[in-house]
Amino acid sequence: MSLRAIGSGGSLTAAHALAQLHQHVTRQVGVVATPLDVTEPSAAPLSNWLLSAGGSNVDILGAARRLARQEPRQLAILCGRSDSPLADLGRMHPFIDLLLYPPPAGKDGFLATNSLLGFISVVARAYLLELGREEEWEFVRASVAPLVNEEAAEIDAWSASTEPLWPRGTTLVLHDAESRVGAIDLESKFTEAAVGNLQIADYRNFAHGRHHWLAKRGDDSAVLALFSPSGAALADRTLDLLPKDIPVARLALPEPPIATMLGSLIAALRITGWAGRARGIDPGRPGVPEFGRKLYHLPLPPAAQDPVAGLSARHAAAIWRKAGVAASGLDRSGDLLRWRGALENFRQRLLNGVFHAIALDYDGTLVDTRHRFDAVTLEISGQLRRLLEAGIILAIATGRGASVRRDLQAALPKALWSSVIVGYYNGAELAALGEDNAPDGREKTCAELAALALALRNQPELAVAAVQSDRKYQITLEARPGLSEARLWDLAHEVLLAQDFRDLIVTRSSHSIDIVPAQVSKANVLAEIRKRIGAGAILAMGDRGRWPGNDYALLREPFALSVDEISVDPETCWNLGQPGQRGIQVALEYLEALQPCAGGVRFKPDALS
Repeated sequence: MSLRAIGSGGSLTAAHALAQLHQHVTRQVGVVATPLDVTEPSAAPLSNWLLSAGGSNVDILGAARRLARQEPRQLAILCGRSDSPLADLGRMHPFIDLLLYPPPAGKDGFLATNSLLGFISVVARAYLLELGREEEWEFVRASVAPLVNEEAAEIDAWSASTEPLWPRGTTLVLHDAESRVGAIDLESKFTEAAVGNLQIADYRNFAHGRHHWLAKRGDDSAVLALFSPSGAALADRTLDLLPKDIPVARLALPEPPIATMLGSLIAALRITGWAGRARGIDPGRPGVPEFGRKLYHLPLPPAAQDPVAGLSARHAAAIWRKAGVAASGLDRSGDLLRWRGALENFRQRLLNGVFHAIALDYDGTLVDTRHRFDAVTLEISGQLRRLLEAGIILAIATGRGASVRRDLQAALPKALWSSVIVGYYNGAELAALGEDNAPDGREKTCAELAALALALRNQPELAVAAVQSDRKYQITLEARPGLSEARLWDLAHEVLLAQDFRDLIVTRSSHSIDIVPAQVSKANVLAEIRKRIGAGAILAMGDRGRWPGNDYALLREPFALSVDEISVDPETCWNLGQPGQRGIQVALEYLEALQPCAGGVRFKPDALS
């Protein structure tokens, strides 16, 4: 997935490093933004990362609030303080990935040098270790280690080579792709601490007009050249063409590319200090003027609202999720009336319905997908128990097997197990919760899947980059780190189409691809419920209602609510959760809104408004 890294000040350097790492390691697009750039939601799937050491500046907080309301596919916060407003905001929206990293050196100074280097090192290490590249990280660490040693020969050489630059008023920093982060950080530090005038350009962009500065103002300018081993030849050819009276310092950085990036950052930290001393400035204590403090605390412009008369924030969010267009945009196009009517019809049917049974997806609905092998939370299990004690039949439709049975048995009193139906492996096998011999988890596929299971295992890329689990009525493929979900989907379909496998259904869950025979469906749990309750109404809940999500069949019911992805059908499968929430938080909201009544349960009159 493409990634957008968002930061301000020193954290903007960290954002550049994150984007560069993402592109280098995953070969996916990585872009950089400041909080002011966070405006309209992305139409494409996008992973958004907010970076902040302190987690308290108004800009990053404003961007976090705006992004939470946009509900992007992924929103992550990397923050150096657990007790910060940014971390608290992340906890208010549990779908956010909140990653806390207290800087090992403790509280940082004005330029946040320790936290910046620590942040970027941790992220670099995480990327490589996630992909099983521990040896590469050790090589990077060994390559960079001498640069943090004050007595290292490289540091003495760097200091001596840069000394002639500081009598000149302007420093031009030239860099290649791998050393770009160091150049960006130098520009940030020189400007923020008023160390001096500094311009940056990569070697080829420098050739497109930026060299003209030296032609006109060369007598007060100097050049600092950062380069990796692979960029040394271009750097030498460029620098050899410069006027000879311009001071040039050449800093050769270590390899591989991640070591070059970290080395360029360490160089930026050291060079800022050397330049500051030469010019009588302490970059760590530059002083902040009164107008600067006022500027710092100015809030971001308010986010564009979606004001439509008589439409609540919840309903505006529901229409935006369903139509893919903000309610205000639909109002301007004249299509809002149709969508408001569809929403109100659905909501009134929900409020008027009396439900005899509830069918629920498991992963992503009752348990957080990121922690899907953890126990059901006390809040969720408490609501399930309350509804079962009110006489409701519960059906759990899951792509998993016996682990779900064990978790539910641990969460619910044994006296209630007979009222719980479990549809294992996407509805392939149905059993009461108390049946300890269910499901059949033997790694032997049925006749419809046997040839396909072998063909998938013989696909060279899948054999290396995916984990395949075979069950009697289901084949599950999970991507290993480094393989995108889209690539896994394409590889699986290539095998299916090339060998003309038919009468099979392929669906996506929140963490895998499942392949089942045509007769297997989560809708099977609905049929089983109807054997018990007859024509009574069933409420269905899941998180993957959009085709090819594995809850699509389940959420085609007339009374179907999604906690995340929805279908395009205006008649059902709406997400009526609060703006900025999804997953189990929304499921909990739905369950809490149900109250016992004659013949079953129904929604409270003011629910979901």
